[in-house]
This record gives sequence, C-alpha cells and structure tokens, in this order.
Amino acid sequence: MTRYQHLANLLAERIEQGLYRHGEKLPSVRALSHEHGVSISTVQQAYQKLEDLQLITPQPRSGYFVAPRKAQPPVPAMSRPVQRPVEVTQWEQVLTLLGGRGDKSMAAFGGGSPDVSQSSLKPLWREMSRIVQHHPGDILNYDELAGRRDLREQIARLMLDGGTVATADDIIITQGCHAALSIALFSVCKPGDIVAVESPCYYGTMQLLRGFNIKAIEIPTDSQTGISIEALELALEQWPIKGVILVPNCNNPLGFIMPDDRKRAILALAQRHDLAIFEDDIYGELANEYPRPRTIKSWDIDGRVLLCSSFTKTIAPGLRVGWIVPGRYRDRVLHMKYATSGTTVPTTQMAVASFIREGHYHRHVRRMRQIYQQNMETYTCWVRQYFPCGICVTRPQGGFLLWVELPELVDMVCVGQQLARLKIQIAPGSLFSASGKYRNCLRLNCGLPPTEQHQRVVAQLGEAIRVAIEWNNAR
Repeated sequence: MTRYQHLANLLAERIEQGLYRHGEKLPSVRALSHEHGVSISTVQQAYQKLEDLQLITPQPRSGYFVAPRKAQPPVPAMSRPVQRPVEVTQWEQVLTLLGGRGDKSMAAFGGGSPDVSQSSLKPLWREMSRIVQHHPGDILNYDELAGRRDLREQIARLMLDGGTVATADDIIITQGCHAALSIALFSVCKPGDIVAVESPCYYGTMQLLRGFNIKAIEIPTDSQTGISIEALELALEQWPIKGVILVPNCNNPLGFIMPDDRKRAILALAQRHDLAIFEDDIYGELANEYPRPRTIKSWDIDGRVLLCSSFTKTIAPGLRVGWIVPGRYRDRVLHMKYATSGTTVPTTQMAVASFIREGHYHRHVRRMRQIYQQNMETYTCWVRQYFPCGICVTRPQGGFLLWVELPELVDMVCVGQQLARLKIQIAPGSLFSASGKYRNCLRLNCGLPPTEQHQRVVAQLGEAIRVAIEWNNAR
C-alpha cells in the first residue's frame, strides 16, 4: 500500500468514526504533511482519493471539508424462498464461473478469492521454501490420516478465540473447507435426504448437495440476523430434515454475524429435533469485531455440530488446508476421509503450523481485517456512486463479500453474460439458490484491491445495470 493510500484510509476511518464530523473543515495540506511526516504531494493525493470517494469536498480558498453523509441504501429484506425440498440446479452457470479463474485478463468479481499480495505472507513463503529444502523425507511420504498433529494443536489454540474448546485429537485435517463440508455431509447424510440451508446460500455448498443427490430446503434468512429459527422449526415439523448448513459468522454471501442468543436458540432447536448442524466458519476469523465471534460449536455439549473451516480465506486458497471438528461423528468422518481422499499433503500443513506458531498468522489476520474493512467501505461508496437508485446493499460485519439487490426487472444472469464479453466476471444471485431465485441480485468480491481499474469496472457494471433497467422500462 502506498503512503497516500495509507493516509487516505486513515482519514476515511476517522470520518467513519465521527472524529471528523460532516461539514467540518479538515486539517490543511501543510498541517497533515507535518503531522504524518509525508510530502505535500502525498497529502494532496490522499485528499484526491477521498474526494473521488465523495467523502470530502474542496472549497476554493477554504480547504477541504467532510462531505454531507449520503443516505445509506436500505439493506435487503428477509428472503422469502419456497419452503419445500427441491433438487439443486445451476451447475452449468457455476461451471462457467469456475472456468473464468484461469483467465488472467478477467476482472474476477464473481469469485471469493482473498488478497494474497500482502507482505505479511512473506514468512509463509520462506517457511515453505525451508521445508522443501530441509525436510524431503517428511514431504514425500504419507501423512497421518487425521493430519499432522503439530498443525492440529495450533488449530485447537486458534479455536479458543471463537469459544471452541478442542484438542488435537478432536480435529481432522482436510483439503480445504469445501472438502471438509463434503466429508461432513457424506458422513451424516445419504442420497435422497433433505438438508436445510440459509437462503441465499453459497453456491459451492449447494453444488455439494447436488453432487450427493441431497435435496435442499431453503429457509428465509435476514441479512442482519441470519436464518429464521421460526421458519426452520416449521420446516422441521413438516419434513424429515437430516441437518442444517449454517454460516453464522461473516456469512457468505450476506455478511451478517448471527447474534449469540440466536446461535444458542438454533442449537437448542437442533437438540429437540435431533438435527445435525454443519457449521461453516471459513470467514469467522475475518470479523470486524474483536475478539472474533463465537461459533455455534462453542455451546455444543452433545457433539451434533460438525465445525468446518480452512485457511483459504485468511491466508491463501492454494494451501488447500482445512479441517473438521466432527464431534460425535468422528469415526464416520475419519473413515469417509480415507474413502474419498486419503491423507493430506504434508508440505503446506507444516508451513502453516510454523506460520501460526511463530506469531505470523495473528499479525497477518489483523492486517487483513483492516484492509478488507477499508475495501468494503470503498466498494460500497462506488456502488452507491455508480449503481442506479432503488438498490439494497448489505452491511457486512466481516469478510470481503458484498450482496446487492437490484430492482426485480433486472436479470443479472443476462447482464452477467454481457459483462463476460467485456472481461468482467460477476456472480449473479441465482447461483445462491437451489431453485434459481435472486436473479436480480449479485455478489461482489471486495477482496480485490480497490484500484482505479477496479473502480472503472464497478462503473461499467453500474452502467450495464442502468441500460438493463432502461431497456426493460421501454418494453
């Protein structure tokens, strides 16, 4: 990050916190230059960035002032999916989205990739190089079926921050969170079973259900408090539901953190109905608040919660290091891991264990929380600036994903196909529904650094949506 970007982010944070009030005059360019030990041109660039974000306004011969606060777009209302079990669709569209990963010329706003360009990852790369040079015997041989004990011990320590007490023996290493959820689902469910999901729900999870021939029942979900416990209870009384998949912390795609009382309530509901909970905590470490929010697993006393997570979003997806805390299902999960994938790769496990043990992981995650929070503010400003009126935008409490709801006449599947020709990739909302709902919504990846190029892409996206609205109105 350049000096002017760092200064701009610092000033934006002060404005957001109310340290500089709306309409208040900001320090002069010369005063900021002296305060922060940077050049006058650096301060001018920082102010220009804040002006572009419409956070400040210049007044001739008077200086810079904090801009009046714009009305925030409303958040999306609670979803209203059809509450009956359905077979998951949308595979072809997901396959198209995945196919864009290899195209380096594509502006990939449709995926959920983290920022892997930060210098705080350098100790990890050095550790991987050291392991390859000095431990060839370890990295070329089979690993323990449950994964390396030193890594499992480090993960157990990390999980204490979320209130989960576990030992190394309670944890099973997998090849990412996707594999963890896959093994967990296949350990509990069989083809033809019904699983309840939040709606909208991450498309990768939906495709797991499709692959296992498991039906999904979509439960109404609030963009600020999470799944409707009342609607889930009603569904449990009507259908033989085997489990429920939840992303309660920094939800994908809505970004909420479920309040603790609702987490406990849904666990109590699962106990009454003897229901398994598949808890996806992959974004939990990236919550804006500190300490990080508690997991549902932290209140689990009878082992019915299968907690799944990975370092895909906090460190890098290429590591392919995830884990399950399977509770009462441990024997089945361990057997299913052996049956489906066998042992996991030792190299990245050893490197991540060292990365955590030496204190680099916590420093990196603290840095990424700040960066993603700043990114989210920037992208939200751009969406307000370039998108047409009548939209609803989530206010994520962590992570780096933004969900935008557009007027119902907008079909983001069609808009997405047009944008693909311009090398812009988005994730239309229909991918996040078993039955293809939310065609007027999209999910944006704010993990991408907010460069001028990405600002132009958001502007192009807004223009494409505006054209779609005008075209539909003219029909």
